[in-house]
This record gives sequence, C-alpha cells and structure tokens, in this order.
Amino acid sequence: MEIIDWRSFNGSLPDGWEAKLERPVTHILSLESTVSPILKEVREKGDEAVRRFTLMFDKVRLENLEVDDKEIQLADSLVPSELKKAIEMARSNITDFHKSQLQTSEFVETMPGLRCWRRNSPIEKVGLYIPGGTAPLFSTLLMLGIPASIAGCREIVVCSPPDTMGNLHPAILYTARLVGATRVFRVGGVQAIAAMAYGTETIPKLFKIFGPGNQYVMCAKQLVQKDGVAIDMPAGPSELAVYADHTANPAFVAADLLSQAEHGVDSQVILVCSSDDMVDAVLLELNSQLNHIHRKQIAIRALENSKAILMQDEQQAMNLINNYAPEHLILACENAGELALMVRNAGSVFLGHYSPESVGDYAAGTNHVLPTNGHARAYGGLSVDSFQKKITFQELTNAGLKGIGPAVELMAAAEGLQGHALAVSIRLRGNASS
Repeated sequence: MEIIDWRSFNGSLPDGWEAKLERPVTHILSLESTVSPILKEVREKGDEAVRRFTLMFDKVRLENLEVDDKEIQLADSLVPSELKKAIEMARSNITDFHKSQLQTSEFVETMPGLRCWRRNSPIEKVGLYIPGGTAPLFSTLLMLGIPASIAGCREIVVCSPPDTMGNLHPAILYTARLVGATRVFRVGGVQAIAAMAYGTETIPKLFKIFGPGNQYVMCAKQLVQKDGVAIDMPAGPSELAVYADHTANPAFVAADLLSQAEHGVDSQVILVCSSDDMVDAVLLELNSQLNHIHRKQIAIRALENSKAILMQDEQQAMNLINNYAPEHLILACENAGELALMVRNAGSVFLGHYSPESVGDYAAGTNHVLPTNGHARAYGGLSVDSFQKKITFQELTNAGLKGIGPAVELMAAAEGLQGHALAVSIRLRGNASS
C-alpha cells in the first residue's frame, strides 16, 4: 500500500486528492468498445451468441443454458450440512431485516374531499446476476433473492457463470431454491446481462437487472439502461475504507483490509488514521496475514491499488471519507457512535472493534449490494424498495374538486395549458348545472 501523509493540510484536503485516490477502473470508452459489440450480438443472435461468448470467456461449450430441476435437487445433497445451517442463519437474519422495510399504504386527506395515497407494487420480472468467476458468491443470491421474494416479484431469474465443466456451484443452486428463484441459467458476464435485458430464445426479457460484477458487467448494465432496462445501481469492484484511531487493533484492521482486497485485482482498500505507528503495525500484519489466505496473489494486486493515508485528526479523516464515499466503511475507534453521526456518504457502515465488514457481507441482515466508485454520494444499498414501484393514487369528490379546481385552473392558464384547465372547468360547469 502506498503511504500518503496529508496531516499538514490543517483539516482540509489537498488539491488533486481525487486523482490520488482514483479507483482502479478501466477508462469508460475502452470498456464500452469491448462491451457494446457483445450486447449487440446477443440482442441480434440470442442463444447462439450467448453460447459463443460463454465458450470464448468461460472456456466451456454449453448445450443447455438453463439448469433443470434435477440438478437443483442434486445440489441439495452436495452442500455440507454445516454450510446449510450457516446459510439458513444468514437467510433468517436477512429476511427479518428486510421484512421490516415493508410499508403499508397511508391515506392522506390533503384537503376536504381530496384523498391521496401510495401503494407498493412489485416489479413483475427481475434478473439477478450472481458473480461466480473467481468465487461463487451464493451470499449475493441471498442478498438479492430474499428482498425480491419479500417484495412479491413474480419471476425471479438467476444468471451465474459456469465452471469449466459447465456447472454452477452447488451452494448457488441450493440458495436459489431457498430464496424462491423461478429459473436459473448457467450464463455469466456481459452476455448474461444482454440476455436478461433483451431476451433470447431461452432466457426471458426482464424488467430490472440486479447484482454486482466486474467492470465489464457494470458497464453492460449501464449500457442496457440506455435501452430502457432498469438496473439497481452502479455496483462494481469492491472497496473498503477503515478509520483507525489509537484504540484500533492492527491485526483486526489488516484482516478487514484483506477481506475486501481478496475480492478481485480491481478492488481498493483505504486505511485512514493519524498515527505512523498504526500504519506500520497494520502493514506488518498485512504482510503476515497474506500468507494465510488462498487468494494471496489477487489480494497483493488489489493492495497495489490501495492507500494508507495519514490525517491530522478525526475531523479531517471524516472529511476525506465523506468525499471518497466508500462502499464499506469501518469505524475502528473508541467513539464510533459519535463519528457515525458524521457519515454522509457510504454504502454500509460498521461500528467499533468487533464489527468486521465480512459479517455484513454474509449474515448480519443488512444488504451487501452497495454503490461503489463514489456512487454512495447519490445511491443507497439494495432494499425491498429496489424491487418495488411506488404507484400514487388520488380520489376527489365533487366538493373536493370545487375546493381545488379554481387554483388548478389559474395555474394551468398561467402556464398556457388550456387543456389542463378545461379538464377541470368542464367538470365544475357540469357540477354547477346539475
């Protein structure tokens, strides 16, 4: 990790700090030049293009794109019972947290005879993209499938990349059944996003696409959005910021940094603190702990994209963090509750020394599909609301229209929209003559 010392800037951030903390993403034009032709091919040639790109990128020739019931039932016997118990605990916590997000319609009488209300309506057909290239993220299926089911989505379609034998990890298939997925396809990458966006002979066209992915998947989601397909959010390579004060445990902090660095070579982790000793201790722990993880080489490359930043105090540190807007934020400090009130921009926040980010990734109950690349400035994490539309209703009585009608007529006339005024006045005249 590169060490940066900004303590001399007296609470402010130096000019050009954004460039110093730029995420390791490929230039958007370069991504689009790669992704656009794949989207076009799948849109025009359907399953044939999906199979061709799966052979090209995943090195497997697929006969059947869809996973059948027999494979899903077989997966049940291949998942160890202890893992099933862990998945069930996570499912229970995630369900409880997301059920609390359900809202009932509230009727508001804005004036006598005029009643307004809003109703939640599920998105009928949703597609869930589950990364599975370097790690089978069945936890992401919990995070997407549970709120989709709670929201009442009628079709819940899952796409995930196959292994070199053309199979999906048993835990993904087991979890798909657990969360109520209606169909599962062994398709990943840009071709999966294209298939769900435009439809093929086998894969249905869906109304909204969810799920994280690499830079190419994220670019594909953003491009199909231009064609009228809704997406959840810009959720790309994982990232984490940790603010550590003098009470932080360097071993804990290093483990947290590694937990995100091992996601992929394009991940980024940021350590923010005010002590040289803390930075040195964390870096020493990182070097030691790297030897205990299987994805060491991936983590090493991610750490090359990462920074340890020395700040003057917690005010300057929080200023940096809010401007950086991390996907995940750990406040490893003695006054985490107080600093939490200062957080304006972050996807999900973990307070204190015993709240590792990995618990949120798997089983705490909160959702781990979160905005990345600074999008936490404007987006929040996934929720039940993400799978629903808000439809508003209004109902007026004769008296209600008489009360509000003249104001609407005046406003419509002032904007030069006589048709709007007429829709009111014709009713008022009708009322007067009756």
